[in-house]
Amino acid sequence: MNKNTSHKRIIVGTVISTKNDKTITIEVTLSEKHPLYNKNYISTKKYRAHDEKNVAKVGDVVKIIECRPLSATKRFRLLEIVESAQESK
Repeated sequence: MNKNTSHKRIIVGTVISTKNDKTITIEVTLSEKHPLYNKNYISTKKYRAHDEKNVAKVGDVVKIIECRPLSATKRFRLLEIVESAQESK
């Protein structure tokens, strides 16, 4: 097995809160189609991630990776900032 391959989930989402120290809240939006009724609908899910240096800001598009449990709710850590909030405006 190659050392670079990982079985950990990588999720891309938007930062919606940075109120906690070293913690960010990410919202992931998925557009899905109902299997029976064939109607498109949007589902959202929130994840909490560890941000060691407090670099992420509200509105940033970030990439998070699964890791060991860091607290009761944190199971992810910040991997990289894909798009900064200032660049998108």
